[in-house]
Amino acid sequence: MGLLDIVGGMLGGQGGAGGAGGLGDLAAQLGQGGGQGGPGGGQGELIKMVLAMLANDGQGGGLAELMQKFQAAGMGEQMNSWVGSGQNLPVSPEQMGNVFGQDQMSQMAERMGLSTGDLSAQMSQVLPQAVDHFTPGGQVPEGGLGNLGDLLGQLMCR
Repeated sequence: MGLLDIVGGMLGGQGGAGGAGGLGDLAAQLGQGGGQGGPGGGQGELIKMVLAMLANDGQGGGLAELMQKFQAAGMGEQMNSWVGSGQNLPVSPEQMGNVFGQDQMSQMAERMGLSTGDLSAQMSQVLPQAVDHFTPGGQVPEGGLGNLGDLLGQLMCR
């Protein structure tokens, strides 16, 4: 299952690779702040949050800083597999909590209207796919992945 399939499912089954909605609908949802399907809402916000973690100008410090967090939590192998061109290693919701810490997970979950468990579970599915999606050559581009607008633009074009 690819990033767009996960995103499409989280946005109520629309979009996804080859889906009826396609990337244009996903991008429109994100651009309008929509995509809040399902209990607790905030699904489009989850994608925005993940993209902000990866973006050079986001609150997360970009992919390089995210990679350092995973390395510090003893999960550098998982992160490297997402960047690399081989099979993506899984990450559990509990491991996701270990990377970001309880305080940060609680803040992000509260902002999104989700429980920390729900946020961790969703992030454990979306983050590996997002990293994989934005590093198709198996390498982190020199200078990072770009700003949030760049990543949204790439998402719309793929």
